[in-house]
Amino acid sequence: MKRISFAALATAMVAIASPAGAQDMKAEVIHWWTSGGESAAVKVFADQFNKAGGNWVDNAIAGGANARTAAINRTVGGNPPTAMQFNTGKQFDDLVENNLLADLDGLASEQKWKSIMPEAIINAVTRNGKVFAVPVNIHGQNWLWYNKSVLDKAGVPEPKNWDETIAALDKIKATGVIPLAFSGQKNWERGLFNAVLVGKGGPKLWVGIYGKQDATLAATPEFKAVAATYKKLRDYVDAGAPGRNWNDATTLVIQGKAGMQIMGDWAKGEFVSAGQTAGKEYGCTVLSGQGVGYVMGGDVFAFPKLKDANQQKAQLALAKIMLEPDTQIKFAQKKGSIPVRLDVDSSSLDQCAQKAMTWLKDSSQQIPAQEMLSPPALTGAMEDVISQFWNTSMTVDQFSAKVADALKQQF
Repeated sequence: MKRISFAALATAMVAIASPAGAQDMKAEVIHWWTSGGESAAVKVFADQFNKAGGNWVDNAIAGGANARTAAINRTVGGNPPTAMQFNTGKQFDDLVENNLLADLDGLASEQKWKSIMPEAIINAVTRNGKVFAVPVNIHGQNWLWYNKSVLDKAGVPEPKNWDETIAALDKIKATGVIPLAFSGQKNWERGLFNAVLVGKGGPKLWVGIYGKQDATLAATPEFKAVAATYKKLRDYVDAGAPGRNWNDATTLVIQGKAGMQIMGDWAKGEFVSAGQTAGKEYGCTVLSGQGVGYVMGGDVFAFPKLKDANQQKAQLALAKIMLEPDTQIKFAQKKGSIPVRLDVDSSSLDQCAQKAMTWLKDSSQQIPAQEMLSPPALTGAMEDVISQFWNTSMTVDQFSAKVADALKQQF
């Protein structure tokens, strides 16, 4: 099957005398951004695309897994959308292997992606030397968000590591406030575990587990200390946590009903949507026992191969608009993430984003997200084991053995 190149398409567009109309530039976009902050952020993309003469057709599907499954099924079934969202990582590998995605090499060269984006992000969208998705942001996945008034009343400063956090949670608990806002769903149970793994276990253990799949590491004292800390966090969540949505947990912190939440920086979009300001009503930090550990992920949009020339033009226009400096800043202000382009003027972003931008200037702080290191099947297997550990009386030793078994599987 002939590969569609956006470079050739861009050349063809130059020869077009009249601009395409809105109907010609119709773009159906499948994504999972449905919370208040997320909806405000994706509207930036829609507004910018429509402003450029396009016609954004929004197809929001709640839940990342649900949206990805719908987009993949439609693409495989011959009825693809114009663009579809994935996390930065390996989630679209099967589509690439089956030659169902357009490559973006021409656009990546034209916009000099390699000189304006972190190398790990470029690698995460490249397969066999070709680029197959547009990175649109960078999310830190292991942030701690806290209500400043709650911490002040409890008499605790911003914690720097997990030992200080446990001490802070005890003091918050004594005030009668929910210490740790939590959404008891499998992916967020894994997210909390991952924050402990990288923050207490360190980057070497993180890469060894998720990147090298070294099963022997699961039996080390360092890993068991991570597991024990994670299990202890159950003492600080409320009875309503099971099944709760992540943004509802964030709302507990916003309202002062809970002290802290561990969540990616998409949570900041909820604080922004509620009219709160970083450093005033809420604070943010990344817990690290070893001085490094900003887990860097994000979102990308992939573009199925389409036969219609107008649809191909809409894909190219959309991809370009998502990476324009003005779009990048406006989107980051709503989403809570930081721009994937490191060459934009980020001075208008809040203090949490400024912290992240500072960390990103140091490559040693850039820890690839689990989605960049592990295939989806391993992520799912680990998620199952972590959820069993969180929700049952499973011991640390039993958990260690189950993690080792998962890492020994061939994915």
